[in-house]
Amino acid sequence: MVRTTFALGALCALAFAGCSNKVEPPPDPVVTSDVEEEPGKIRATEAVTVSATVVSVDQKTRMVTLLGSDGEEIEFRADDQVRNLAQVKKGDIVSATYYESLAIDLKKPGEAKPGVVVGEDAARAKVGEKPGAAAAESVRVTATVVAVDHKKGTITLKGPKGNRRTFPVKNPEHLKVVKVGDLVEATYTEAVGIEVNPPAK
Repeated sequence: MVRTTFALGALCALAFAGCSNKVEPPPDPVVTSDVEEEPGKIRATEAVTVSATVVSVDQKTRMVTLLGSDGEEIEFRADDQVRNLAQVKKGDIVSATYYESLAIDLKKPGEAKPGVVVGEDAARAKVGEKPGAAAAESVRVTATVVAVDHKKGTITLKGPKGNRRTFPVKNPEHLKVVKVGDLVEATYTEAVGIEVNPPAK
């Protein structure tokens, strides 16, 4: 579930800077993950935070230089849509966090209906604040259980458009609570948030 390159790309597109000379390198990337499971329910999450230190910024040209935790410098032009570039100072820390989650829930007939629901949201810093932005998207798919094979440890689902697909079920406890006609609701969410903070004292 890790997409470090995605987070770095988002960081370079939306982060920002101050005036040259040496600065302290940022913290190393941080990865956290968690999985919770019980019969008929699974929760899996992972977050990756990548940081860079502001080395320089040219307010006229909007050219920015950042220093990564690996010692490499990244130079780019901050997009005109980047708000509050003037608030950023040399030594500030730009952090991008990429988040993913997957939730799977077993539903009984009547508790849900087959279908697909897509949602998204975005926000950016207010005028006068340090630059920052966040965006999230989620997709929820609800499918019907049409077959359960306890010997093979598989479950067959029929999607909202009638297509069928068989999935292996590693934990046999899930198969004990599922029946033909039940519904499986899977929600996948991904989000990225970028913020600029002054260096720790």
